[in-house]
Amino acid sequence: MYWYSEPWSLRYWLWLAACFTLSAVVAWAAMTYARRRALLDLPGRRRSHTAPTPRGAGIGIVVAALASMLALAAMVPAAGSPVRLCAALALIAAIGWIDDHRPLPALMRLVVHVLAAAIFLQPLLAALFPQAIATPRLDTPFWQSAGIIALLGFACVWSVNLHNFMDGIDGLLAMQAIFVLAAMAALCQRHALNPHAMQIALWTAAVAGFVPLNFPRARAFMGDVGSGSVGFLVAVAVIWQNSSPYTAACSGIVAASAFVTDASCTLLSRLLRGRRWYRAHREHLYQWMTRAGLSHARVVAWYMGWNLVVVAPVLYWMNQRPFGAPPKSGAGVALGLYVLAVVLWICGKRWCLNRFESKRHATA
Repeated sequence: MYWYSEPWSLRYWLWLAACFTLSAVVAWAAMTYARRRALLDLPGRRRSHTAPTPRGAGIGIVVAALASMLALAAMVPAAGSPVRLCAALALIAAIGWIDDHRPLPALMRLVVHVLAAAIFLQPLLAALFPQAIATPRLDTPFWQSAGIIALLGFACVWSVNLHNFMDGIDGLLAMQAIFVLAAMAALCQRHALNPHAMQIALWTAAVAGFVPLNFPRARAFMGDVGSGSVGFLVAVAVIWQNSSPYTAACSGIVAASAFVTDASCTLLSRLLRGRRWYRAHREHLYQWMTRAGLSHARVVAWYMGWNLVVVAPVLYWMNQRPFGAPPKSGAGVALGLYVLAVVLWICGKRWCLNRFESKRHATA
C-alpha cells in the first residue's frame, strides 16, 4: 500500500499542506502585484461588490496545481506524464491572465479553450485516426468514439466558461470547487492505489489556499486566470472519476449540480427571452439572491446546504453496492436530482424577484 492511497498518513497531509501554502503565498503576491498595477474590479451595475478589489489572485491556484502535478509525477511513477495536462492548464491560465490585464474577444478565448481541451484529449484523438475512414453509417465504432470525444471536449470547454460565469460573489466559486473536487477525490480513493485521488486532493488544497483572500470578505478575486483554470480542473476530475470502475458513472455531474443548474437555467432563460447570452449580466440565481438582500456568506451557505444536505447523501447512496458487484451508472438518480434542482431554481428565482420588488416599492 503506497502513501498516496492512505489519506490518514502524515506524508499525505504534508503534501496537502505544502500545496495549500504555495497557493496562498502566490495568491497573496498576485494580490500585491494587482494593487500596484491597478488591476482592480470596480463596483458597477453588473457587479455584486461595493469596493475596488484586486483580480488575478487565482494564479496561486494555477501555480500550486502545476507544481503538484510535476511533483506527483516525479514521486509516483504510476501517475504518468503530466505534460499534456500541464500544457492544457497553462494555456487556459495564460489566456485568462492576459484577459485580466486587457479584455480579449470572446471568440479568441473560446478558441484557446477548445485547443486546451484537444491537448488534454490528445491520446483519444490519436487513437481515433486509424478509424478515420469515411462511412455513412453512424453506428460504427469510429463515429461512436468521435461522439464520446466531442462530448468530453464540450464538457471541458463548458466547465471552463461555466465556472467563469459563476464567479461573481465572495467565496462561492472556491467553496463549490472544494466540494466537487473533494467528492471526486473521495470517490477515486475507493480505487486502490489510484494516484488520481491524490492529484485531485492536491487540487482541492490548492483551491483552499485561495479561500482566506476571498471569503467571508473578498480581499482579492480569482480573475479569469483562476476561474477558468478551476473550471478545467473540475472537468478533469469529473472525467477521471467517470472512468473509475468502482464508482457510479454519473457521480461527477451530480456533485456539480448546483453550478450546472444555475448556469444552464440562466443561459436557457436568456436565450428564450432573446437576450444576448454572451453579454455580462446579473441574472444568475446567486446574483438575484444578493440583490434580494442576502449577504454573500448567506448565499454561499445556501449553495453549500444543497451540496451537503442533498448532493452528498445522494452520492453516498449512488455508490453503495454489494461486495464485488459493479456500481450502477446512476443516470436515473442524476436525472431526478436535476429535476429537483431546476424546480428549486425556479422557485428561488421567483422568491428573489418578489423580494426585490417589495424592497423597491418600500424605498420608492
